[in-house]
Amino acid sequence: MVIESSGSTPKLKSRMKLDLYEDKQTERVARDASEKLNLRSDLIESDLNILTDLLDEYRESVVGQSEQEQEQRIIIPPTEKDKCIKFLKTPNLLQNINELIGKSGVVGEENNRLFLFGIASSYKMNDTLHALIQGSSGSGKTHLLTTIMDFMPPEDTISLTRVTESSFYNYGQYELQNKLIGMEDYDGLEEKAELAFRELQSKGMISSSTSGKDEHTGQITGYIKKVYGPIASLSATTQGEIYEDNMSRCFLVAVDESAEQTQRIIKYQNQRAAGKINKQKEKETQTFLRNCMRLLQPMEVINPYADKIDLPQEAHKIRRLNDLFQSYVKQITILNQHQRSRASTGELLTQKEDVQTAIEIMFDSIILKVDELDGSLRDFYEKLKNYVKTKGKNYEFGQREIRQTFRISKSQMHRNINSLLELEYIVKTYVSARNTFHYKIAYWDNMDKTRQRIKDQLHKQLDQL
Repeated sequence: MVIESSGSTPKLKSRMKLDLYEDKQTERVARDASEKLNLRSDLIESDLNILTDLLDEYRESVVGQSEQEQEQRIIIPPTEKDKCIKFLKTPNLLQNINELIGKSGVVGEENNRLFLFGIASSYKMNDTLHALIQGSSGSGKTHLLTTIMDFMPPEDTISLTRVTESSFYNYGQYELQNKLIGMEDYDGLEEKAELAFRELQSKGMISSSTSGKDEHTGQITGYIKKVYGPIASLSATTQGEIYEDNMSRCFLVAVDESAEQTQRIIKYQNQRAAGKINKQKEKETQTFLRNCMRLLQPMEVINPYADKIDLPQEAHKIRRLNDLFQSYVKQITILNQHQRSRASTGELLTQKEDVQTAIEIMFDSIILKVDELDGSLRDFYEKLKNYVKTKGKNYEFGQREIRQTFRISKSQMHRNINSLLELEYIVKTYVSARNTFHYKIAYWDNMDKTRQRIKDQLHKQLDQL
């Protein structure tokens, strides 16, 4: 701060550091400046107090203006609003949404993309949902995540590529409330940040005991800082199996890494590069879905079929899975809110079609909860079994042979082999003269049979509704 005497020539100045909220410091600075500038100390102190009041007024006006800007919502033109309402009332709404997602650049992944859309759309509801997208490096999981995020109103989304340890605690009290958070690289999350993110997912609130300066007294005091949710979230990872606590809170989504999906993506990339894709049309579709989500209202839901569907008991953490399932059924009902009747007390009533749609969409996620192998590892193991069958069930293989056959990286191959060894799906057989291990399959499970059995059980329950 600089205090200047306007009556002297040349002008005299007094420079110092000052905390305007510290009375004793203000008095001392006023006294020192008065001696140097030959001014009355009481007048200098009075001017400093006036300056403090003016700064407080300015800060309050800036904060108020910022809050008003945050509260401003996008106004949808009446014609566009009517178009969105008409769309939300169409039969087979979820199927129509899925077709629009496909027209906006998400190639293949028909079930996953609709599943993630439903999860993302829950951000403004009381029962928010979360997804953990698993896949190997370069499999397209981040592209899938960011594209689905783009279908939601940008004023309600937060995309993160890096999170420091305490950053979640430093948000405003309601800054994260009813936001959709996209975590593009969950593997890079620091431990304390991961804990805070997990608490936001499950409790909808985080709190920390900290200290700070009281703006009125200037004293250092302790206080509890709270940041409220709820939040919805989409996260991408290459190592889903190491996040056991998170996996129980989230729906698991394994990206399609098949050769057929690869060819679909390459074809789309080539068409886009050749100018055969209408980019403007993709943006218009994206904007249309955003406006539809803006018109979606949070509502309470009653599901009369909630006690008539039993999920497979062999699923890991069945209590949380059942809670996730019921929440997803509610979200399907909310997406169809313009087509659903209401109870006498005002809640939306779930229809049988909502339960059936929810089971069809999240069936693969239910299977991932049953399977002790995560999505990426299961895909690798199935390909490994098919390869070994062509050679004979007792065929012994080396890592380089499989790595080159499947065209995967050394690190990914090493991680898959170690995971299968730990779970006793494969065993080491011998070490060759070149000091390389060979392996054979020890456990020939039949996941296709398990999938069919669970599907039959669920369909039987649906038929009885």
